[in-house]
Amino acid sequence: QLQLVESGGGSVQAGESLTLSCTSFTTIFSTYCLGWFRQAPGKEREWVAGMDSDGSTNFADSVKGRFTISKDNAKRSLNLKMNSLKPDDTAMYYCGAAPVCGSYSWEEYDYWGQGTQVTVSS
Repeated sequence: QLQLVESGGGSVQAGESLTLSCTSFTTIFSTYCLGWFRQAPGKEREWVAGMDSDGSTNFADSVKGRFTISKDNAKRSLNLKMNSLKPDDTAMYYCGAAPVCGSYSWEEYDYWGQGTQVTVSS
């Protein structure tokens, strides 16, 4: 059973926007901290954004000012709104769940979704 399901990826032009959603239908949504990572071909999985238990948000420097993150408790989803997309944002985006908030290393995450592809062309 998948614990996390990502959706919303696609192919866009540079400067356009996409919103990714990470949905969990299990207790993970309320008991773990969720975060977004991405992995481009040949590169390591890198942390992109996360939300702490108090609702505060954190972003990697490469996306700060362009991406926002929000939580929809009714839909049990964590959404990543990506604006002003660049070709460098092209990657598979993953949602992960960690027992401790503020985790920036993928190794600290216990659960992952299957990923959703984002492709940005110039």
